[in-house]
Amino acid sequence: MRHEHAIIHHRGLDFWSARAAVLVIICLQLLVINNLSFGPRWLAPTVEAALLVPLSIATAWTQMQTRNAVDHEHWYAIGRLRLYIRRTALVMTGVISIMNCGSLVLLVRALLEGHAGAGTTLLVDALNIWVTNVIVFALWFWSTDRGGPPTCGLVKRAHADFLFPQMTLPDREIQGWLPGFVDYVFLAFTNATAFSPTDTLPLTQRAKLLMMAEAMISLLTIALVAARAVNILA
Repeated sequence: MRHEHAIIHHRGLDFWSARAAVLVIICLQLLVINNLSFGPRWLAPTVEAALLVPLSIATAWTQMQTRNAVDHEHWYAIGRLRLYIRRTALVMTGVISIMNCGSLVLLVRALLEGHAGAGTTLLVDALNIWVTNVIVFALWFWSTDRGGPPTCGLVKRAHADFLFPQMTLPDREIQGWLPGFVDYVFLAFTNATAFSPTDTLPLTQRAKLLMMAEAMISLLTIALVAARAVNILA
């Protein structure tokens, strides 16, 4: 019989995929060409790294503890720690979101004031902001859907925020299917390119607001910044 907490082991890779996504964002922030950051260029990456390191250590520790957990008290302690990890991860995601939106605001202001630099650098920074936007909203989707990944296997399944295609199929093989981090990356990418839901539909107001925010940021980046850069190059 499948253990009621077995899903924790199957979803372990998702946690490390999310941590790697934050590392990619840190690298992208360091690669911004124009001065588009609040304070020193190293401030945001340093704050995010300072949160990422203990998060990664705590994640590794909880995954090791799940292998030795045998009773309810052990699982309760693991669940409590995972909820604290989730809250810290949400704070880190919020910091990244604020910094990325701030970079976009500064870039738009530089465009309006006419000193945004060369068209090539503008394109690179616009692409940087767009990719960061996709990754950070994938983190938001992953961290909030069904109460977030730390609750999986520890509490009763929460209501879904998104309706994935697999959830509509009658096949027995996919009963109990749960989306992974890659599924949320795909959701964020398609929403940022189509500016609307594609194969996955939002079910809750929270999900709809998140998708609206991502589409708005993406539309502003592509329509205003990238279009202006093309005009400069032309």
